[in-house]
Amino acid sequence: MTARTDAELAAHLAQVAGQLLRTVRQSDVLSLKALGKAGDATANAFLCHALREQRPDDALLSEEEKDNLARLSFSRTWIVDPVDGTREYGEARSDWAVHVGLAIDGAPAIGAVALPDANDGDGLVLRSDAPIAVPPAPAQLRMVVSRTRPAPEAVAVAQALDAELVPMGSAGAKTMAVILGQADIYLHTGGQYEWDSCAPAAVALAHGLHASRVDGSPLVYNQADTYLPDLLVCRQEHAALVLETMAALAD
Repeated sequence: MTARTDAELAAHLAQVAGQLLRTVRQSDVLSLKALGKAGDATANAFLCHALREQRPDDALLSEEEKDNLARLSFSRTWIVDPVDGTREYGEARSDWAVHVGLAIDGAPAIGAVALPDANDGDGLVLRSDAPIAVPPAPAQLRMVVSRTRPAPEAVAVAQALDAELVPMGSAGAKTMAVILGQADIYLHTGGQYEWDSCAPAAVALAHGLHASRVDGSPLVYNQADTYLPDLLVCRQEHAALVLETMAALAD
């Protein structure tokens, strides 16, 4: 077996997990709710077994695993979300993702985000070790928001900036949309956990984007409380404007 770097391992595992999830979805015997549970369980089992075998000296945090706080004593913690956007996965939309991230000393250091249904089902994996060129922003900025429950703060900022709202599913898909030039700002305030943003943030930062909390403070991972409720991802040239607008609206 060829030894892989951390980034190569993250990308490989995200891609394979995405393929497994597409295979599970081909079943016609599961309801939408059951399909989501089966997909989560299958992808989680694969990712956790693979990471424990390939990186036995690292800690692991997964949305679908019981948390083990022994991870707090580790410098390196893998943080995974087997299916980010369960509803979109079940509906066979393209805006769901698989997240495989590695936090080192609390920072989102390495990540891969698979979009298994992108490119008409051919799939796409965006990774921290192979950044692509981020397209320039259009004259009117576009803000990606939840397609089912857009955060009021994000909507208010979009209105203040005269930005177009782009509804989309998972957090990973939203972050990747900024990299791919499908959107310019991802502002989230509706509540998330570490697995929702660790891998996407690592990939965004590797592409030269801004990624932080909505008050501008750094994103910090592998904490005792895994709740990490807000996130801002955008091009560097828009960060100050968005943060200032957010602060002004909060006053």
